[in-house]
This record gives sequence, C-alpha cells and structure tokens, in this order.
Amino acid sequence: MIPALQFDSALIQKYDVPGPRYTSYPTAPAFRTSFGEKEYRQAAALSNAAEPPRPISLYVHIPFCRTVCLYCACNRIVTSNHHRAAEYLDYLRTEIRLKGELFDPRRTVSQLHWGGGTPTYLSLEEMAELMGALGESFNLSQDPDRDFGIEVDPRTVDATIINALRELGFNRISLGIQDLDPAVQKAVNRIQPLDETRAVIRSARDASFDSLSVDLMYGLPHQSVRTFRNTVQEVLHLNPDRISLFNYAHLPERFKMQRKIRADTLPAPEEKLRILKMAIGLLTEAGYLYIGMDHFARPGDSMVRAMQSGELQRNFQGYSTHAACDLVGLGMSAISQVGETYAQNEAELDRYYGLLDGGWLPVARGLKLTLDDRIRRKVIHTLMCKFSLDFRAIGQEFDIDFEDYFRWELREIKALETDGLLVVDAEGITISSRGRMLVRQICMLFDRYLPYQTAQAFSRTI
Repeated sequence: MIPALQFDSALIQKYDVPGPRYTSYPTAPAFRTSFGEKEYRQAAALSNAAEPPRPISLYVHIPFCRTVCLYCACNRIVTSNHHRAAEYLDYLRTEIRLKGELFDPRRTVSQLHWGGGTPTYLSLEEMAELMGALGESFNLSQDPDRDFGIEVDPRTVDATIINALRELGFNRISLGIQDLDPAVQKAVNRIQPLDETRAVIRSARDASFDSLSVDLMYGLPHQSVRTFRNTVQEVLHLNPDRISLFNYAHLPERFKMQRKIRADTLPAPEEKLRILKMAIGLLTEAGYLYIGMDHFARPGDSMVRAMQSGELQRNFQGYSTHAACDLVGLGMSAISQVGETYAQNEAELDRYYGLLDGGWLPVARGLKLTLDDRIRRKVIHTLMCKFSLDFRAIGQEFDIDFEDYFRWELREIKALETDGLLVVDAEGITISSRGRMLVRQICMLFDRYLPYQTAQAFSRTI
C-alpha cells in the first residue's frame, strides 16, 4: 500500500529552499566539458557488453513552439518559420544514425518519449519520417507493455492527428494545461479553452491510448485558491490517468521571457501554499495516489504498480516504469545516461549543427561516475522512489558499512527526524507521511556536490 500524503504547512515553509529535482545524481551542474565523444563511445561499447542485453530508452527533443508560454523554462525555439524545423530534422536524423550505430541491435527500445518544445509542431509527414528514422537505427519494441509517449499541445492537434500518433506507435500521451482560468492564461500567453482540451482528451480516449496525463502548475500570476480550485475540479472531470502538479519557479534573471510576468501579480507565498494544499486535497479525495515529486496517479496505473513492486526508477524524464534501461538522448540539449555515465548534447543550435556537420556526436559535456557517485545515486534515487532505505541492502551492493560511510549524514539527519520528516533506526530510513513532500530536502543531505553549487542553479523545492 502507498501511504497517504500528509500536508504540514509549517514544515513545508521551514524547508522550502532551492534544491535539485534529482532526475540524476550527480546533477547537471556537475557535468564537465572534458567528457566528450570519445567517452560516450566507450560507455556505449561497455554497456553493449552486458548480458543479458540491457533495454534502451530514447528521448527525442523537439524544441520548436509556435508561441511562447511566458512561464516556460525549457530549451525551446519560438518561430513560425517551419523551414527551421525541417532543417533541424535533417540534423536530428544524422544524430539518430550516428548513435544508432553505437548500440547492439539486439537491445530493444522499450521506452520512447518525444518532448520539447512542442513535438506536435511537426507535420504528420515529418513525425512519420522521424519515427521511421528511429526504427531504422534502433530496435523499437512491439511489446504491448512498451512505453511510447509524446507531449502534446492541445492547441496544435485534432482528432486526425491524435489517431495518427496512435498509428505511429505511441501509447501514452501527455497534455499541457497548467491553468484553465482566462486571466491566468492571458497573463502567461497561453490561451487554451477547456472545450479544446476536452476534445483532445476525448480523441485520445477514442484512439485507445493506454495512458493519458496532464500537467498543472501552481504559483502562476493571478492564481488564487478559488480560481485554481475550479481548474482542478474541471481536470478531475476529464479523468486523466496521471496528473503532474508543478511549482512555477519565477526566475526572471535566468529566463528572459519570465521578465514579462509582473512579480506583483504572483500569489503571495502564503496563498501559494494554500493553493497547493487545496489542490492536493482535491486530488487525494478523488482517489489519486502521490507518487512523489509533483506526480499523482490513479490506482492501477503502471506508475503506481511500479512503485508498489519497487521497480519505479528516476531519470531525466522524471519517474520511469521501465527499470535498467540506458537512456539515449537525441536532439539539442538532450541528456543521455549510458552505463555509469551522463552526457549532454550541445544546447545551442548552431553548435549542435556544427558538430554534426563535422561527423561528430554532438556531445558538449558529461560525467563518468565514481564509486562514491554511484553509491550516493543509489541512496538518493531509492529515497525518491521508495521513501525508505535499507542500510544493509546498500551495504551489500557496494561492500560498505553504511553507517560508517555516511556517519556525517546520519548525524545531520537527526534534525529532520526531530521535525518528524522521517524515522531512522538500525535497519534504515523511513520517510513519514509528513516528510514525503520534502523528499528533495532529505536527499540533499546525501549530495556531496551541493555545497559547491550555487542556489541559483535550482528552483525552490515547494
């Protein structure tokens, strides 16, 4: 059973500080430019040697959008010039071919995700050609249990496109909603009527997608408990399988477009906390279970089953139901996790193109994990996915005495135990119902790199 989430406003206010989301450990600020194509090729070759062959997860980054959402912190290109997307696809197909040559064809792609940007910025013909290129270079699974997902902007699709995506092999679809209130939508430059969103969801249901998820965001301009309650209630009527409830991180010094959002229109911290508490209460009452890190899912969803079976994983796509995959990132700024390495592509389009023009993999930076990195990654990701930790299991896996290896961390964690976030005993750590929303803060204690990174590199945890 997954325990109920307990919302403790006082604890959340106390521990709401900037911190990593731990889609990786070490996190991206620790990546180094000394890691390049040579190291990526070595990692792929070493990974190919594993028996039985490890499955592969593909992430494809489509950066283009027709309009800009002012809250967005993604790496995207806003343009109405579709020729730029056609040019990008030419280079993307080159990268697909170059990376596909590195991996054993016996290795099946059991997980695929197209993100952005807006993947549905592409035409149906372009999406079909892209899926064909992936199939030529990688062994795409035909198993019904595969997880092939795509992010969809409801403003860019209709029933014809939704059906075509299903025919291309996608079985999971994710829709951005954020907020349904007209004043909020105008303030963030994302006008998206409910009827439009409802029609796309109906089409996805009719097309028999296995899973449908939606994104909501709290802390946006002009939001209040009253207005966001209306949004959450309408979304519950849509009955998605998963709901992501993200915190809007207002960082205008880092993201230029956010400077167009007036700070005096944002809900005050106390109101923002009330909005979050209200939303979680409605989701819980409706039967959604808290997976962790903003994610909620209905009982019976594959995410819930993975959590209950202990197979839930965390990677650059967030929570994942497919364990033991190497993640191959494709497209500008995409991140790969191959074996015990991380590698990030060039984030600037011209440099991404330039490397591919030279026949090089477009790797800009990365990291080869040390033994200490691997130990701490296991600790952090176990806490993120299971909300508990078995000292003996970690000790046996890495041949360490856990309590000796982490004696400083276990001393520091006592303050969190005193506040009721967790319980520590001779066997391990168990995060309490009150501490589950603060799992990032708990994990931060085990992050060896964090003291050397600036707080500006991360958003606030709540």
